[in-house]
Amino acid sequence: MIKLRSMVSNSDKNGIDSTAGTDERITGVGRIVRRYKLDEFSQLINVLTGDMSLVGPRPNVIREVGLYTDEERHLLDLRPGITDLASIVFSDEGDILANSEDPDLKYNQLIRPWKSRLGLLYIENHRILLDLNIIILTLISFLSRPLALKGVQSILKKLGADNHLLRVAGRQEPLQPYPPPGADNIVISREPSSAYSS
Repeated sequence: MIKLRSMVSNSDKNGIDSTAGTDERITGVGRIVRRYKLDEFSQLINVLTGDMSLVGPRPNVIREVGLYTDEERHLLDLRPGITDLASIVFSDEGDILANSEDPDLKYNQLIRPWKSRLGLLYIENHRILLDLNIIILTLISFLSRPLALKGVQSILKKLGADNHLLRVAGRQEPLQPYPPPGADNIVISREPSSAYSS
């Protein structure tokens, strides 16, 4: 996946994959690149080469994929996309993870459970019309995030999403730790052997 560099060199060597808005590895220019999602535009090259789609489940780093439940592995059934429903719902991911002692764990507890559910719902229902709606809502989100979130909720209602997912997608309530799809427990570690609480 091609992305514009927004972090210092070798930033991936510290073992942290999730990026909080306050992450010291982000450069000054990188903050602008991330704020306006300019790093996503370079991925159009990946779309042209057939490695990605415009719309599809957003890819995760390999360490995160290693924590996937059997149910979440279906997220790998389609080519990853530049945007999806979760890209709109969690466009403030950096703010959610800000000031966290362990942004990766926080990501796995607060964002991944819902990002995965949104991705799986998309896979079950993906059609050209749905893709077009997601692209339009992605563009709208740059102008009005609340309006884009209402659009996401409208799509989710049509797709038969449960009330809990609808509430989370509205982002009117603080996010709470929740198990990912296919798990009964909340992630407590990034080690696959001890990832879930009992």
